[in-house]
Amino acid sequence: MQALGWTSSGDPGPAQLLPSILHSFESTYWNCHCLSRGLPPWTKLTRGKTTEITMFRPLTWGWKSFRPRATLLSMRSTSSVANSSLKLINKVAVVTGSTNGIGFSIARRLAQEGAHVIISSRKQQNVDQAVDTLQREGLSVAGTVCHVGKAEDQEQLVATALKHCGGVDFLVCTAGVNPFVGSTLGSNEQVWDKILSVNVKAPALLLRRLLPHMENRGSSLLICFPFRPQKLGAYNVSKTALLGLTKTLAVELAPKNIRVNCLVPGFIKTDFSRLTEVPDFEEDWKKIFGMQRVGKPEDCAGLVSFLCSPDASYITGENIVIAGFSPHL
Repeated sequence: MQALGWTSSGDPGPAQLLPSILHSFESTYWNCHCLSRGLPPWTKLTRGKTTEITMFRPLTWGWKSFRPRATLLSMRSTSSVANSSLKLINKVAVVTGSTNGIGFSIARRLAQEGAHVIISSRKQQNVDQAVDTLQREGLSVAGTVCHVGKAEDQEQLVATALKHCGGVDFLVCTAGVNPFVGSTLGSNEQVWDKILSVNVKAPALLLRRLLPHMENRGSSLLICFPFRPQKLGAYNVSKTALLGLTKTLAVELAPKNIRVNCLVPGFIKTDFSRLTEVPDFEEDWKKIFGMQRVGKPEDCAGLVSFLCSPDASYITGENIVIAGFSPHL
């Protein structure tokens, strides 16, 4: 008998069991690989391409058609950011208006720093696309539809965060609306109501709903207050109100160990900034910025990451300008 062959009792030895063990390990690994990328576990690899096993094709169709309203968090064990050295590891962030522009960049950066992130916006299609993009990067995110001006959507956002994560450490409010371009006194009552409801009331009411789940966690509220171009009179008034809201909440919430800060971006190149696109507009704006360039969403994301980190534990009640040095902000 060989040392690794059949045993004296006739049972298979390690040499005979090894191929079966390796095959079982390979199958388990491949199934986990498929699940982490949204593929059904009965997918097989042939010459570098994934194909479905024919006998399970009806199940594959059912798998592809299944899409829950709130996209589930990717498993932290398979995430590329599973690193205990990350400064926001296993923290939980809720970011409104986060499927594009500044909000999306903030959500991505917080997730890259190890946080579980709940993203949201008004359209399911945008939420699905943003979640898919970030999960493909190995980041831990979930998403749900939320119009911040609607109470029922706010409740759904809170429920999604608690369902997936059990609590919230950071609330970042970037959602905003401007239905009218014109002078302040040119805005009618309907315009005023919509702007104030979404831009001012919504952050305060959403925080009120989340407050019981943020207390004593060293939490942080970040309010994003975008740039103020001309001809956005009522919008500018609503955003200026957020400066006062920041100061007031910072005083009220300090005993609960919750910090409140406001970001004041200058001209950041996003879809929203297209409202002011006119010939030579960008070049004219560059002339009033000390750094001679227009800002990027990533310029805001880095600061938010810092303000959420332990390094900013003694910073609250501040209105921080991100404008490449502009005396006009």
